[in-house]
Amino acid sequence: MRYRGLTLRKRLGLEIQRRIQKYLIKDHPLYQLFWDCTLRCNLHCRHCGSDCKTVSGTPDMPMADFLRVLDSIAAKTNPGNVFIIITGGEPLVREDIVDCCNQIYSRGFNWGMVTNGLYLTSDKVRQLADAGMHSITISLDGLEQNHDWMRGHKGSFEAVSNAIDYILQEPTVVLDIVTCATERNFNELPQLKEFLIRKGVTSWRLLDVFPVGRAAQTPEMLLTDDHYRQLMDFIKETRRERRIVLEYGCEGFVGNYEMDVRDYSFFCKAGITVGSVLVDGSISACSSIRSDYHQGNIYKDDFMDVWENRFEVYRNREWMRRDDCAECNMFRYCKGNGMHLRDGEGKLLQCHLQRLVK
Repeated sequence: MRYRGLTLRKRLGLEIQRRIQKYLIKDHPLYQLFWDCTLRCNLHCRHCGSDCKTVSGTPDMPMADFLRVLDSIAAKTNPGNVFIIITGGEPLVREDIVDCCNQIYSRGFNWGMVTNGLYLTSDKVRQLADAGMHSITISLDGLEQNHDWMRGHKGSFEAVSNAIDYILQEPTVVLDIVTCATERNFNELPQLKEFLIRKGVTSWRLLDVFPVGRAAQTPEMLLTDDHYRQLMDFIKETRRERRIVLEYGCEGFVGNYEMDVRDYSFFCKAGITVGSVLVDGSISACSSIRSDYHQGNIYKDDFMDVWENRFEVYRNREWMRRDDCAECNMFRYCKGNGMHLRDGEGKLLQCHLQRLVK
């Protein structure tokens, strides 16, 4: 594909960003580490990429095992520079989750959590804040009817609404609301924006659902190309209003919308500044990656040794220059799109730029 939509100003900005990214790839400093602490979940979301269940066949990772990983990291780098993101599954189903958070914080690591919010009572928020929680990301996928439909649980919207109120009472905790835009909730995004602003939410991220896991079997999950273009315009216009800080997630390269729908240009940081430890001990990158691009396992490898000496598949992405990417003139900026959009054979599942130029 030959894309000619970039303005000169946008191309210059992308070139500057590309040079910065080259240094990051070369140095690959570990800035974020996801911990998939459980595959258990208290919901059955229609778009789940990991097919989490109330009772998982994979046991939760013992806290002591993950703490050994943190000790390995702290021996090689300043723990204050590595942000731990606790995810799952649903982290709050672990009875020892507050103790886990205390242990992480006591080792000098800042941490945040990704949660569906169902178990976030006022007392739980207070306990997590006392355990050093710096940030929390909660999903809100529409107003009441659509959110409850997406989450498969009546009352989920009310739980998230209450959780937002509890978190906003904690001045040291940064709240991040994430919304998956779908065909069902697309038309109510303006109302959802007003709801969040009235609540006092200052940070909002919009994503589109990618065709993996349960979402691939539900057409209502996936935006039409026309609605996808309108989503970019909605984000761009909302950012101009400056009533709420809205960003498009790190989903993919969006051509001339780059740096208009987020503060930075697209750069898949998986395996470059972002790593993960999965519930079975696998050492991987961004937790959105569900194909097997694992680089080792904490039960037989030292995490930092793996981080420093493997991850070539993430750091040199010339192997992605194939199929639709082979002749694309935007590959120098896109680098084959996000790793979470590659299947186990390396095939690209979705090109965001193609959706914008159709």
